[in-house]
Amino acid sequence: MNPVKINDKISIGSGPLTVIGGPCVAESMEICLEIAWSMKEICEKLGLNYIFKASFDKANRSSVKSFRGAGLEHGLEILATVREKLSLPVLTDVHESSQAEECASVVDVLQIPAFLCRQTDLLAACGATGKPVNIKKGQFMAPKDMAGAVEKVRSTGNDRVMLTERGSSFGYNNLVVDMRSLAIMRSLGVPVIFDATHSVQLPGGLGNSSGGQREFILPLARAAAAVGIDAIFMEVHPNPGKALSDGPNSLDFESAENVLSQIRKIHELA
Repeated sequence: MNPVKINDKISIGSGPLTVIGGPCVAESMEICLEIAWSMKEICEKLGLNYIFKASFDKANRSSVKSFRGAGLEHGLEILATVREKLSLPVLTDVHESSQAEECASVVDVLQIPAFLCRQTDLLAACGATGKPVNIKKGQFMAPKDMAGAVEKVRSTGNDRVMLTERGSSFGYNNLVVDMRSLAIMRSLGVPVIFDATHSVQLPGGLGNSSGGQREFILPLARAAAAVGIDAIFMEVHPNPGKALSDGPNSLDFESAENVLSQIRKIHELA
């Protein structure tokens, strides 16, 4: 496997477990700074690497009336502030090829949303920036078929590619995690990340928004750590009940620390 260096301190695929955590969407500067600071403290206490994540835009919300985010300009300003003030690497989603270069000038990791993992131009544009690219496996994709997505990024000369498992469609409004996919995607020679919170999402389960089964985050995260992962992805919010996106499958700080404390021990044994 080819470890992916994020900066001088973090290498995903070697060393301590890496945590990629933050709100689903950048709601405000204040909330993002609060989450980043709290998660940084938790990860430092547990001896884990930490990357802050937030989307400047959620282009795939269930309803046209749903909150989408701060937008490209202000969203990148928020991410740049978190990066500078807290000395943290940051990650964000890229939805269109035209956004790749501008996002790469601010963030440390570019992420391909699951629904867009087959978009050749988007993958190539992100790869061409030279920044690490995290590709989320589509809910409709077999894990072995992610080899094509990896190759699209590598075709640009960029070998800094990671894959994320976030559950597969299981009938209507439900996802299931096939733990075999972690081993299969790792066999492609890339670090593998487990998205512990989107994996318990119930897409469109609340009609105009997605639901979630937060109670299953811990058992799935424990199982993934036992199978073998290089990083864990989680959505965290100071008050998930008031989050403007993905609240039902987000964790508060105390719950996030509990999950990370348990999987760190399993990861070290595995």
